[in-house]
Amino acid sequence: MEVHEREVSSPWEGVLVTPVGGGDAAVVVLAGSSGRVERERARILARHGVTALAIRWFGGPGQPAGICEIPLETFTAAVDVLGSAGARRIGVLGVSKGAEAALLTAVHDPRVDVVVPVSPTSRVWCNVGLGRDGRARPYRSSWTWRGEPLPFMPMDDTWTPREPHGGPVAVRGWYERSERTFAHLLAETAIPVERAAVDVLLVAGGDDAMWPSLPYAEELAARRRSSGSPVRLISRDDAGHRTRFPGESPALPSADHLYGGTPDADARLGRTAWPLIIEALLG
Repeated sequence: MEVHEREVSSPWEGVLVTPVGGGDAAVVVLAGSSGRVERERARILARHGVTALAIRWFGGPGQPAGICEIPLETFTAAVDVLGSAGARRIGVLGVSKGAEAALLTAVHDPRVDVVVPVSPTSRVWCNVGLGRDGRARPYRSSWTWRGEPLPFMPMDDTWTPREPHGGPVAVRGWYERSERTFAHLLAETAIPVERAAVDVLLVAGGDDAMWPSLPYAEELAARRRSSGSPVRLISRDDAGHRTRFPGESPALPSADHLYGGTPDADARLGRTAWPLIIEALLG
C-alpha cells in the first residue's frame, strides 16, 4: 500500500504517515528511551492501512532532556491530532518507556480505543535522565497529569551490575532490586490498566535484560482479566527487550546496555505479534 508522509513540527517533532486513499484507523507511535521518532515503524503501519503519527516526546525543542516529569498531555495532544483528522479508531503503540506512556495515556484519555504496549512495565517508574532543571537527582516521577506528578517507584542506587566494568550492562536486576527495596510503593505505583476502557494487546519477551517485561505483562493481563476487561498477551520465553516487526531493520548493538534475547527470537516474536497488532488497530 502506498503512503503519504508529512513532517510535523508542532507541538512536538514527528512524522504523520497516511495510507494513500485514507482510512479511519490511526495510531500514536512511541519510542522508548532512545528518544527517536519511530519513522520506520510508522511507515510500515501505514502500509498496512493504519495512519501512524510518530512523535518525539522528550529531548526535543521545549522538552526535558530526559524522561522526567513528561506531561501525559504530550500524548493526548497526539490523540487530538488523529481525532481531528477523522480517525474512527485510535490506538497507542509504545515500546519500553513508551509502553509505560501508552498505558498511562489509555488510562487517562477515554478517546483511546486500543493500546499495544511492547516490552512494558506494570508500574510508574522514576525519571530516566535529566529534567528541565538539568538534574537527574533527586528522583522524580517520569510523568505528570494536569500538572501533578504521578506516584512513582524510585531506583535503589546501592545496586551494582554483574557485568565487567566498561562493558554493556543488564539493568533488569536493578529494577527487581528496587521493587524489593521499595515494596511498600508497589500498590501505589501500579498502572491501573483495569480502569482503561480499551482493547489491550501486550507483547513481551521472557529473556528481557532491561526490565522484567514478561512478568510485568503477565501482571497487567491478570489485572485486566480479574476486572473482566479484554486483554491479549503475546510472548516468547527466549525473546528480549527489542521485538522487531516484519520489514523493520535489525536492532543495532549497544555499547551501554544488554537487551537479552537474540535477533532471531526477537524477530519471531515480532512476526507472531504483527498480524494481531494490525487486527487490533484496524478493529
